[in-house]
Amino acid sequence: MKLIALFTVAAALSAAVFSSVASEAAAPVKADLAKGEASYAGICAACHAPDGNSLIPVNPKLAQQHPEYLIKQLAEFKAGKRENAVMTGMAAALSEDDMKNISYWLASKKATPGAAKEKDLVLLGEKIYRGGIADRQIPACAGCHSPNGAGIPAQYPRLSGQHADYAVAQLTAFRDGVRNNSLQMNQIAAKLNDREIKAVSDYIAGLH
Repeated sequence: MKLIALFTVAAALSAAVFSSVASEAAAPVKADLAKGEASYAGICAACHAPDGNSLIPVNPKLAQQHPEYLIKQLAEFKAGKRENAVMTGMAAALSEDDMKNISYWLASKKATPGAAKEKDLVLLGEKIYRGGIADRQIPACAGCHSPNGAGIPAQYPRLSGQHADYAVAQLTAFRDGVRNNSLQMNQIAAKLNDREIKAVSDYIAGLH
């Protein structure tokens, strides 16, 4: 009986230890915002501004972006799945923890509003963003990126207030097959002409 009892106790302890280890392994590692800020300041701030609100139209605003999206992009730059000579070099030096820390720190920063500049194109941009172009099977951008451009966490990026120049460059890259890390965006952008890309990008810049 004593032997059985000892085995029972040992089994229970083993199960408890295994459960504890499994729980620790499954628990996501929290981002270290202080480390994220330090890494960002040393690597990213020169191009994307100290608070993530880039003042350079061809460089994206990163503040308040969904961290999961940023982590995915950094990982794909590092792996060569998304091509950009500058970003590939920058991402090469980042560990997974660095990517997480930087991305969550950026998500904690408030994005500054943008503004549409091409008033003659804004109405066309709004039409495409909110309603798509039905006869060419172009879906509304709002369906994935939300009516106010906030996006959907872990799925679709925030677009609100993004520089129009940057948005034009990315939509054109998707359309021309230069950027290939989103089949969905390749298929949608392939149906847009230059004027439509410019219009929707300018509308996005003024979203808030």
